[in-house]
Amino acid sequence: MQDADAVIVGAGAAGLSLAHRLCEPAAGARRLRVLLVDAPRGPLTPQERTWCYWEAPGGPFDSALTASWERLRVHGPDGAATQGRPAPFRYKMLRSRDFEALVGARLSGQGTVVRVGATVESVRDVAGGAEVRGRDEAGRPVALRARWAFDSRPPVRLPPARTTLQQHFRGWFVDSRRPAFDTTTADLMDFRTPQPAQGLSFGYVLPLSEHTALVEYTEFSRHIADTAAYERALGQYTARVLGLDAFRVTAVEQGAIPMTDARFPRRAGRSVFRIGTAGGATRPSTGYTFAAVQRQSALIAAALLAGRPPLPPPPHPAWHRALDAVLLRALDSGRVDGAELFTGLFRTVPMERLLRFLDGRSRLWEDVTIGLRTPVLPMLRTVAELPLLPRRIAVR
Repeated sequence: MQDADAVIVGAGAAGLSLAHRLCEPAAGARRLRVLLVDAPRGPLTPQERTWCYWEAPGGPFDSALTASWERLRVHGPDGAATQGRPAPFRYKMLRSRDFEALVGARLSGQGTVVRVGATVESVRDVAGGAEVRGRDEAGRPVALRARWAFDSRPPVRLPPARTTLQQHFRGWFVDSRRPAFDTTTADLMDFRTPQPAQGLSFGYVLPLSEHTALVEYTEFSRHIADTAAYERALGQYTARVLGLDAFRVTAVEQGAIPMTDARFPRRAGRSVFRIGTAGGATRPSTGYTFAAVQRQSALIAAALLAGRPPLPPPPHPAWHRALDAVLLRALDSGRVDGAELFTGLFRTVPMERLLRFLDGRSRLWEDVTIGLRTPVLPMLRTVAELPLLPRRIAVR
């Protein structure tokens, strides 16, 4: 016997976004019974995260935003700045705790979504649907059944890939004694950082007031650094590049996002699907995930509410995944200078068009014009090389 129409495993960005979509059906549509399963507070609880994305004003989560900016800036290795207004987009910053509170409040007003605290051990097909098994906070067994199951837990091991880089970072929330930040402009990439031989590094500054900001140091490379290395890099960046001399660090965040041309299976059984990063929602060339999760959630919900099989669609078009594979390989091989590549794109491509490309929503002719502004010969050499490269399991 089924407990629900759908069971969602994980209450992070992907799980909460899908539950949010399912609790707001169109007028006249049947309301679905949904179980949202999340691990009890403890070692498995992720640290607070910051999600950034771009969209027009008036988005569904605008009331929970920490901040947003209508101007973006990129600094090249030579210090020259390129800035612009990518209208109609605004760059938006959303903290995970605020997103969880907003969506949690909306779900609590719906009798059709039930939250279950359990550490999930298995998600599998059974006759007539799917079954989720785990244990609650007291260690008692939990078994839930539904017609469909959506699993957002990150994979234990990444699928085989030709190229796998890590976008790894550490950020300081800083409070400066003197006014130091321009609240109208976010620094998306600042390449005035020492560049590795392969991959790239950059600073990232999201001003929250004249005195406060999130300042991050980010690398795209094969291996994750240790905390001491990030601290040194942040110390050098804040002092030598930003010129901050009197500030305190009020909070930190640290993470790593896989950037890979691996093929993430979106189906794990007849009635079991993977969503979010586990279902390939992370854009391989940028690490951005949140906007793709929203598109994926909307399409899954539309299928479920219409009574269709809810196979998650590919979060990114096949053509863009192919372009990402070329870029990752070119960066990893050292064939292109990553800092110069991204700086050149922001200097020569209209910012709104480039953001649509980075979000996977550009048109073919736009992709072609953007591709012509990259180092064409190294990129063509990489295109010819890719079919010959084996796919291997990456060591994380």
